[in-house]
Amino acid sequence: MLLRSPREGTPVPLTTEAELAAAAAGLAAATGPVAVDAERASGYRYSQRAYLVQLRRAGFGTVLIDPIALPDLSSIGAAIGDAEWILHAATQDLACLAEVGMRPQRLFDSELVGRLLGSERVALGTMVEQYLGIHLEKGHSAADWSTRPLPADWLDYAALDVELLIELRAVLVAELQRTGKLEWAEEESRAILSAPPPQPRAEPWRRISGIHAIRNRRQLAIARSLWEARDRVAAERDIAPGRILPDAAIISAVKANPRQPQELLALPVFNGPRQRRQVAQWFSAIAAARELEEVELPQISAVSNDPDAMPAPARWRDRDPVAALRLAAVKEVVLRTAERLQVVSQNLLAGELQRRLSWRPLPELSEAAVRERLVELGARAWQIDVLAAELTAALLAAQAAAAASAAAASSAAATAASAGTASAGGT
Repeated sequence: MLLRSPREGTPVPLTTEAELAAAAAGLAAATGPVAVDAERASGYRYSQRAYLVQLRRAGFGTVLIDPIALPDLSSIGAAIGDAEWILHAATQDLACLAEVGMRPQRLFDSELVGRLLGSERVALGTMVEQYLGIHLEKGHSAADWSTRPLPADWLDYAALDVELLIELRAVLVAELQRTGKLEWAEEESRAILSAPPPQPRAEPWRRISGIHAIRNRRQLAIARSLWEARDRVAAERDIAPGRILPDAAIISAVKANPRQPQELLALPVFNGPRQRRQVAQWFSAIAAARELEEVELPQISAVSNDPDAMPAPARWRDRDPVAALRLAAVKEVVLRTAERLQVVSQNLLAGELQRRLSWRPLPELSEAAVRERLVELGARAWQIDVLAAELTAALLAAQAAAAASAAAASSAAATAASAGTASAGGT
């Protein structure tokens, strides 16, 4: 069955305080969980604010709200705050919903549940088709939702995002109960709600696409200066940085190292009308980086203050072969257990946690010590319960294998030394 638009029609987005008050009263009087979604303008705007908020609740229906016209939705948050909120990929929307005054007390993340049930493909449309047998007409996820007025087909798309979430939740809860995973989902939801906001990156400019090819500190300083200039302009104008100046333009300017604005304009990515108007600020950023003292230049590689800082996994075998053995053992346990439990392995134990558990050897290798370390790393109780014993056994086996390998190498070295001594004596 193909669903192109909501079965009850697509509502017009609310834009007045009177409409908002009526919606809050209607949502509060309705019953059951609330389907919630938000649309942002990622790739178009610098901010990650919501440009449309969609809600649906049994007994009330669907409502669309324009948070540009109505930036304070705390009355909606209060109306549904004690109900369970159903979101798909909740971590993508919770921050922008909090900005407008909407914070859930209870949460059901349908995407997360799909992963706990073993699905690798967890897009909303895919899950609705798999569990409800309905194909949703989709196609505007990457649209510029800051556009006003919003086109009718975009509003259809947005309303469909909450149209079937309540029905989907009911089927997923039954499946969680059947597989004994309901408590896992509840624990994961609580973890999402209690998680602190992510820490800002220490050197976000290092994420410039193509910067890995730059191995000169002065060139890195120019890249950083251009990134910072672009970021200031993007924030002031609320435009996505890549639309102000593409990463490719930054890398091109770094490699060319222009000595005059005209040389910068000669680069293909800088000769368009928009970049010609802004050439002074880009050249100024380049010139400022060229004037920096040596001690002010960035290091070739990012400097980490993390006491557990780890190299890339591909380098473990060279840097610490024993840690590489531990990581291989941990990965094998996680993959095997994930397959047995029919859970996506990344949701059974995140790759970052696997690496951190493996990189630093435990002072005492026991199940209690493994459990304690997993708690420190932020693993959930259900993950620890299903993994701790097998992880301990695997780490002990890796430790024994490393010891045996070291002993064999020592014995071989001793034999070689003895043979060398005997040969010298014979001479």
